[in-house]
Amino acid sequence: MAVSDIWTGSIYANQSHPGDVTFEVLDKYHLTPLTRVTTANATHIEEAMTLAERYGARVPSAYARYEILMRVRDLVAERRDRFQQVITSEAGFPINDANGEINRALQTLALSAEEAKRLAGDVIPFDGAPSGGGRIGFTLRVPLGTVVAITPFNAPLNTVCHKVGPAFAAGNAVILKPSDKTPLTSALLAECFAEAGAPNGAIAVLQGGVKVGQALLADPRPAFYAFTGSTAAGAAIHAAAGLRRTQMELGSIAGTIVMDDADIKDAAQKCVGASFRKAGQVCTSIQMLMVHETVLEDFKETFLAGAKALTVGNPAEPGVDVGPMISVAAAERVADLLKDEPLLIGGDRSNAVVSPTVINSPKTGTRALTEEIFGPVTCIIPIASLDDAVSRINATPYGLASGLFTDRIKDAFKAATQLKVGGIHINETSSSRVDLMPYGGTKASGFGHEGPKYAVREMSEERLVTFSGLRT
Repeated sequence: MAVSDIWTGSIYANQSHPGDVTFEVLDKYHLTPLTRVTTANATHIEEAMTLAERYGARVPSAYARYEILMRVRDLVAERRDRFQQVITSEAGFPINDANGEINRALQTLALSAEEAKRLAGDVIPFDGAPSGGGRIGFTLRVPLGTVVAITPFNAPLNTVCHKVGPAFAAGNAVILKPSDKTPLTSALLAECFAEAGAPNGAIAVLQGGVKVGQALLADPRPAFYAFTGSTAAGAAIHAAAGLRRTQMELGSIAGTIVMDDADIKDAAQKCVGASFRKAGQVCTSIQMLMVHETVLEDFKETFLAGAKALTVGNPAEPGVDVGPMISVAAAERVADLLKDEPLLIGGDRSNAVVSPTVINSPKTGTRALTEEIFGPVTCIIPIASLDDAVSRINATPYGLASGLFTDRIKDAFKAATQLKVGGIHINETSSSRVDLMPYGGTKASGFGHEGPKYAVREMSEERLVTFSGLRT
């Protein structure tokens, strides 16, 4: 795949700015070089920050921001094949997963565009207070300033759109630092913003690794940091941000529960997809698959048959379901975690590819139950009751999302009130997500919410305006 026409420098002022230091981007299946990308230097960061500050004094109207975002959406749709090829190569996504990523990004951009038109405050009922007579007031939603978005490799387009779209819709300038494993997708998106008419300073992409992120954190000018990644990195970013606002979508050990009254075939089919799509590199991938002991064998039969039917291999080939993990090191980490675990299927590794793996009832305290696996691995765990499953999920340090398959309304409400997680999906898996919904976690899974309607409000601030001395 030719990548020579993709911007490979730091991107601001709607153009690419090369530098002296570069890093290599690999095809994740073949482990061969795709291109080299410029690491942002101090000059790039300073110029991007200065442009962002200038943009804050001339933000386009809400309707103009809506129009720009809709043009970006249309350009991404027109370039679907290009985005798909890049995502498949640099992220290792099979064609279906790459197209799913693009479909969701189109929705996220459209939702963000709509929210730009809806951003409004409230009228305050001063006359309802004893001393409020003759006074009126209202609130405005105003931009925060510059938003820094630090995004991961495992959703190189849609998660980026979940940060950039709402931030731009709210009237902020955005400085994006994507993962250095998947920088090209963000460069393609930046090109779409430039062609859509985004003003200079509205969007910048600064490529590189941890040092670039640290430099962005050390700069006093950004008003908001939006981060998706590990809990340890999120905690460090939050501490460095100080009084500045943050949105953190962090780690997880996600659980899905299958009760004895569930539709076993439906549950098993959904659980296969939620365990192994994107090679399991999804924060809400099923790590603990808890199945009521009375239906355990029936569920295993259907679930394992579905997992065995998945095609593993080159993600650029049609029909492949599971491609490589993001790196050989990531695959080696997963393979090491599987040592001495009782496996029902899988456990094989070839370079960065790990086959779909199912651990059978791991012992309490093993790494498979205490660390986020973030690979194509799930643990089947027999449970005697819903209480058993709730206790297991609540005992983890995380709380992003859970799924529950049951037709008993009492069990559904019990889970909804007792599970300490950000999202509970009845008759869906922990990995169920629609991009218009609020998405965020509790405990070590972070705080704040993605979902354009909710993120736009977090990325703006409320300003109160009152008028007194009015004559009636």
